[in-house]
Amino acid sequence: MMHELVIGGGCFWCLEAVYQRVKGVREVIPGYAGGHVENPDYGSVCNGGTGHAEVVKVIFDDDRIGMDDILRLFFAMHDPTTLDRQGNDIGNQYRSIILYADDLQKQKAGDAMQEWRDENPRKTMVTELEPLGVFHPAEAYHHRYFERNSRQPYCRMVVEPKLQKMLQGKYQSMME
Repeated sequence: MMHELVIGGGCFWCLEAVYQRVKGVREVIPGYAGGHVENPDYGSVCNGGTGHAEVVKVIFDDDRIGMDDILRLFFAMHDPTTLDRQGNDIGNQYRSIILYADDLQKQKAGDAMQEWRDENPRKTMVTELEPLGVFHPAEAYHHRYFERNSRQPYCRMVVEPKLQKMLQGKYQSMME
């Protein structure tokens, strides 16, 4: 059965590049969510006035990969302890956030957050857990960005190392 989950953990190009390679993930759509402005675009989100985060909508086959594993990957690929930033990407659009669509997603996200806290008792998580309002797909040039721009400096210095970490780390069995 197909399910969707909207999450943000830094630049959506990184999240998209990893989730596109996860077994059971059918589609990854970069976009914006969690803000207060109608019809946000990349420029307005980057300026910080919309309240939106860069997010991805992960569409996955629950028969092949469960939401629990989608969330474990989420916490493995970004730092949920840094407020409004991931590495050199700074601003509230890069915050760590899970946007739930229903009570089951809220519960599973809360469980995953608690699991992370139990495994990291000396660290303070700043991941937000909020209801999903409107998901706004990003402009077309953001879709499959790493695939089309892998030689671009940002992709080589930021996206590629995160992708390699997931492909070679303890989650490699989940990757295609």
